[in-house]
Amino acid sequence: MSRIILLTLLACILAFALPVSAQPAQAPFIVEETGQGFDTLADAVAAIGGGSGTIMIAPGRYRQCAVQEAGRIAYVAREPGTVILDGVACEGKGALVLGGRSAQVEGIVFQNIRVPDANGAGIRLEEGDLQVRESLFRDGENGILVANDHDGTIRVEQSTFSGLGQCPEDQGCSHSIYNSGTGALTVVRSRFERGTGGHYLKSRGARIEVTDSSFDDSEGRATNYMIDLSNGATGTIAHNHFVQGEDKENYSAFIMVAPEGVEHSSAGLTVANNQAGLVPGLERRTAFVADASGEAIRLEGNRLDSQIAPFERRE
Repeated sequence: MSRIILLTLLACILAFALPVSAQPAQAPFIVEETGQGFDTLADAVAAIGGGSGTIMIAPGRYRQCAVQEAGRIAYVAREPGTVILDGVACEGKGALVLGGRSAQVEGIVFQNIRVPDANGAGIRLEEGDLQVRESLFRDGENGILVANDHDGTIRVEQSTFSGLGQCPEDQGCSHSIYNSGTGALTVVRSRFERGTGGHYLKSRGARIEVTDSSFDDSEGRATNYMIDLSNGATGTIAHNHFVQGEDKENYSAFIMVAPEGVEHSSAGLTVANNQAGLVPGLERRTAFVADASGEAIRLEGNRLDSQIAPFERRE
């Protein structure tokens, strides 16, 4: 009996002494609720199906994408910023194509997402509500693109959008965030920078909230508005910092209201306590808010460079 015990102890000691490379590898995608592991993100999504679940993702650079057709799924990096979905789009749309009841994305980097029609996205939202936290979208076409028949809510917190957007002559424009649906969009404590075309934030939704965020266009190229409320919106744009760069496709305004026609009321839209300026040495006249809705927009407490007109009415 003592010999058996000794051999058992020896086996345990050897197991613990094995180098990390010799230990069984853990699957990169784990469904937290069941403990199931998968080698691909798509398989983990399929395992949750129409239910609810959280996919914990190990650090790594993944040339993968996934389509969510149902359910409520959270996509969570075990260590924020260490999970990279790089350069692969499903259905010619995005790295994550979301059509379930809801989705939550935390700590993930989306980069180099491009597709043949120049409208690729880190996240393509088609149905359901979406929450994004502590994520990075960089060096692609759209960061987040929302389908035009979407009516859910979108909330983005503590995330960065860098090196995104373009307006090819023979194709439509892409943007850092493009909410082309009618649902409400909220952006909090996030950063937009180094745009490569289009708008930094474009929304056709009826309600907008953008607070405590920064729009740094100092290294932008051929960019347009910082915020485009294409068909009007109510809500609040407050406590943000804006810097307009030199290389602009359109420098006539920082924030534009209803440039493509009035579909939603903008009465009571509040733009307050923001700071806006131009890059050092740049001389040009521009407007902080330009409005084509003709409705009463509330502006107060904004601190603007002397070359920036606070408000301009447009036809």
